Amino acid sequence: MVTRKLFGVAEESGSPRESPPPYRKFGATLHCGDFLEVSAEWPSPTVIIVDGPYGVGSFPGDPVSHEALPEWYRPHVARWSQRSLPETTLWFWNTEIGWASVHPVLAEHGWEYRSCHIWDKGVGHIAGNANSKTLRRFPVVTEVCAQYVRKVNVGIDGSSLSLKEWVRSEWERSGLPLYKANAACGVKNAATRKYLTKCHMWYFPPPEAFESLARYANEHGNPQGRPYYSLDGVNPASAHDWARMRAKFHCDVGITNVWREPAVRGGERIKDAYKCVHMNQKPLRLLEQIIAATSDPGDVVWEPFGGLCSVAIAAVNQGRECHSAEILPDYFAAARERLAYHAAP
Repeated sequence: MVTRKLFGVAEESGSPRESPPPYRKFGATLHCGDFLEVSAEWPSPTVIIVDGPYGVGSFPGDPVSHEALPEWYRPHVARWSQRSLPETTLWFWNTEIGWASVHPVLAEHGWEYRSCHIWDKGVGHIAGNANSKTLRRFPVVTEVCAQYVRKVNVGIDGSSLSLKEWVRSEWERSGLPLYKANAACGVKNAATRKYLTKCHMWYFPPPEAFESLARYANEHGNPQGRPYYSLDGVNPASAHDWARMRAKFHCDVGITNVWREPAVRGGERIKDAYKCVHMNQKPLRLLEQIIAATSDPGDVVWEPFGGLCSVAIAAVNQGRECHSAEILPDYFAAARERLAYHAAP
């Protein structure tokens, strides 16, 4: 039996281990176990950050090829889809070919692709790690992080309508002429041109404009069809209800889809003596950036594949609640100690 030390936690190899209980601090909860087994009671997320297998065989359980990723991820994608909200954003980290392989599974489960972000780690990342003559390619210094949102439909009389179709359908159902929507919103022609259009130039009505449409339709539309613009069939949806029908997004000036950030090193890098504990630790700055962009303080963040639970640390720093799962006890132990000694935000 060999005793070793991982990030300050003594463990013995060759002896049976029970899964430790969840660890909670600063609104973050870390679970040691399979995400599919430990997440049943987690509250629905506003943000899901996925940094799981890449199909490169880099850790126990990681398939050795991207070709195995679609079926590996399928049950996880199904769970994310089942528990997500209309306002949920999913961020999927991987290699380019790994993401491309899993994209059809995400689309099949109702995730709508929004954008691909490139993490440029800089030329320092490749030093000593690439032989272009043997590999027959340029050295790789990037990963991708793809942004997805939910494809939201509204059920009406047995049919399923997109939000664009539903907004126009409800106005037509009220019996009011289209041009009256402009008066409802107090605009010259923006309501008919942007909110009720059938073309690809459709705009999601701002919450206040939506509430104006709903109020006008219910006050002036055919009384027999009321309520109009109701999500529950009882009351018209409010501005708040409508705002939650699409993913949140706040964009700071100057941020683009290319993220130039060095690979983690220095004090942020988690090490066991002189060796890195996790070979693909994500920078907190990038994780904080995507959390801040797609959620508000107090919202729930999911980290299905915790590793060192960097997402949990970033979520704590941003004032969000986080639930993380890590199946490997060694990584969980390191993540638990990392959160235990994290400074109060």
